[in-house]
Amino acid sequence: MNQMQSIERFKTLDLGIEGMTCASCVSRVEKAIRTVPGVSSASVNLATERARVELSSQTDPREVVEAVRNSGYKPAAADTFTLEIEGMTCASCVGRVEKALKLVDGVVDAAVNLATERATVEVLQGTATKEALARAVETAGYSVRDVEQGAGAPTRESVKEAEAISLRNSTLLAALLTAPLFIIEMGSHFIPAVHMLIMDTIGMEANRYLQFVLASIVLFGPGRRFFLKGYPNLWRGSPDMNSLVALGTTAAWGFSVVATFSPQLLPAGTGNVYYEAAAVIVTLVLLGRYLESRAKGRTSQAIKRLVGLQAKTARVEREGETVEIALEAVIVGDVIHIRPGEKIPVDGRVLSGSSFVDEAMITGEPVPVQKSEGAEVVGGTINKTGAFTFEATRIGRDTVLAQIITMVEAAQGAKLPIQALVDRVTGVFVPIVIGVAALTFLVWLVFGPSPQLSFALVNAVAVLIIACPCAMGLATPTSIMVGTGRAAELGILFRKGEALQSLRSAEIVALDKTGTLTQGQPELTDLIVAPGFKEAGVLKMVASLEQLSEHPIAEAIVRGAQNRSIEFTVAHEFEADPGFGVTGLVDGRKVLVGADRAMQRAGVSIDAFADQAGLLAGAGKSPLYAAIDGKLAAIIAVADPIKPTSREAVERLHALGLSVAMITGDNEKTAHAVAHQLGIDEVVAEVLPSGKVDAIKRLRGAGRQLAFVGDGINDAPALAEADVGIAVGTGTDIAIESADVVLMSGDLRAVADAIAMSKATIRNIKQNLFWAFAYNTTLIPVAAGILYPVYGVLLSPALAAGAMALSSVFVLSNALRLRRFSPRPGGHQNGAAEQPRGAITLEHVQ
Repeated sequence: MNQMQSIERFKTLDLGIEGMTCASCVSRVEKAIRTVPGVSSASVNLATERARVELSSQTDPREVVEAVRNSGYKPAAADTFTLEIEGMTCASCVGRVEKALKLVDGVVDAAVNLATERATVEVLQGTATKEALARAVETAGYSVRDVEQGAGAPTRESVKEAEAISLRNSTLLAALLTAPLFIIEMGSHFIPAVHMLIMDTIGMEANRYLQFVLASIVLFGPGRRFFLKGYPNLWRGSPDMNSLVALGTTAAWGFSVVATFSPQLLPAGTGNVYYEAAAVIVTLVLLGRYLESRAKGRTSQAIKRLVGLQAKTARVEREGETVEIALEAVIVGDVIHIRPGEKIPVDGRVLSGSSFVDEAMITGEPVPVQKSEGAEVVGGTINKTGAFTFEATRIGRDTVLAQIITMVEAAQGAKLPIQALVDRVTGVFVPIVIGVAALTFLVWLVFGPSPQLSFALVNAVAVLIIACPCAMGLATPTSIMVGTGRAAELGILFRKGEALQSLRSAEIVALDKTGTLTQGQPELTDLIVAPGFKEAGVLKMVASLEQLSEHPIAEAIVRGAQNRSIEFTVAHEFEADPGFGVTGLVDGRKVLVGADRAMQRAGVSIDAFADQAGLLAGAGKSPLYAAIDGKLAAIIAVADPIKPTSREAVERLHALGLSVAMITGDNEKTAHAVAHQLGIDEVVAEVLPSGKVDAIKRLRGAGRQLAFVGDGINDAPALAEADVGIAVGTGTDIAIESADVVLMSGDLRAVADAIAMSKATIRNIKQNLFWAFAYNTTLIPVAAGILYPVYGVLLSPALAAGAMALSSVFVLSNALRLRRFSPRPGGHQNGAAEQPRGAITLEHVQ
């Protein structure tokens, strides 16, 4: 026992560390690690670049990792494993599995989801293996399915279907055996004719023998699962729901067996039998589990629908012929033929032909998108009328659809901060319930009316059964599953489950301008040259230089020059300075193109164009300047058209009670002109890419929760800094990877949708938690008999079992309402909506 306690008290962490070069590095890292509370020793080896740390089992390994990072070195990357856990039935099971996993050396964090029956475990690279994690779970009394997915391994869906069928069959068998038992026992109590019939036919003694046989078959046949799980967990000192059912039914059945075969052992007048109570409890709990299993299946339907969108085959060109092959056989570079009405099998780029493609499953937009040569197509979308060929660019797990499924699964398996309260309560809940049941038994035995032993037994069993914490364990994860799944169907992906909770608390939404509020494809609108310069000559030099830049404004200038049939020349010594401009040599002359700050830094006065700059900025255009050989040559105006839905998006955010800000690198006048058109409350202009993080910190002010919406590479730090980062899905991969929420359609109105989805989901979770906690806190005293002295009312164990099953079904049914969450009826989904869709409100969660 002492050895076991020692194992539980301390654990060893083997941590890889990058960046150490000398003995002083070793000393610095060791010193940093030892400052972490709970660390008993730390030994760092420079040769192996690893640290061996002895720490308390209560110490969070993430604190050690953070200490290494703060000391200026890089901890080795973490691996993430997903385990599918079998045998969990309530919140107590979740806590037990998490605790077992966190005790494994190298585990940084572990989160277990009861609804998905999955554990997501983060381990330090090269430490814990999946097999070691599985052994820890098994030691805790549960099993792991498919530690390694092999060929022919059963799918999760097939296993859950088999489990549901098993539960259905067990429930039916238990019900068939319990029905006559219930009729015989309860009928003889309430219907004199039934009592007389039994006495005149089989007699009381044979009646009890018959009840014993029927009840025993129910308990040790269909109900056997409760004993196989419940008692081992009880011996481990970590009782769960199964333990409560096992204890309650054993007590009722065991007392009845004594009353049947050795009644002389019991006090006079207490020799009643409760076979029907034990059998009814098992039957009703099984029924509840079966209904729960079916409802759980419905919570994951969003994932099933996404998986179902994948095509099974593809028609590809092989050796000069078009052949149909399995989707798994497609390789990058294959030329794929698509006919009208077919699903597009993988991501790719159109080579020839044209058509309209329904991309609603990706973007939530119902209007088909035209695809022609060079256009990108996404696997899982549906071709409409035309035919085309395309080259496969992404296959398997790299496709957009596969990444969406991965994101949704990750969000569904997340544990929200609100779950922390539930975990703390359920960690001690079952032991407390057993204590309350024991106290109930003693109080009735000492102070109860005659027959005291019978009253004590019945009420103690009722307490055990009524208090099963199934509803508590399901309250949060089921709402998360349904909410994130429904959001995915609307084109909103919660990459991080925590964002589902934090987004609802946002008080201010900050929007990037270019590509987010605007089309992201500026157009050259004005070119005014200074005296001594010719328009065509200046535009040729400027466009020749800008063609080397990838900036959207540079592309606008190049397109403008091309539209004017300007011939370009080769530029040399090109340099780009983000936030300022570009410089280079064109035809031997030094050309500088950039914002006013670039000219000021170069010592070029722009006063000659002060009036024009004010007029252009007031019209919402971005003025730039061109200098040739150190002289001001021209003022250039570029305008980025505002998206048709941007104003409505801002209005909908205002309707949700949020403040809206815009962060942009544009000059002050241009930014305020755009903000005025859109009704934006606050403007932070002339912000360099590196300054967006500081801008977000300023906008937060006194603790305001802020959500930032962006789409570009330079938005990634800002997305990470914001309380919630929202990336427009039409943006760059880097921005999307830095975000907490991704809007697949690029329609800014989806920001309001995401916030409303967050509010609706958290409200749903709170409803579930209220029901689960209120149910237990209210009915446990009733089951204990608190109403009996005043009203003469007792809660029978059978009714307690029914109420317990009903609570879980209620929580699941309430979560499933989120499947019907939708924007206000009568709205438009496409980007060219003529009528406002209106703000989504919680009242629309039917």
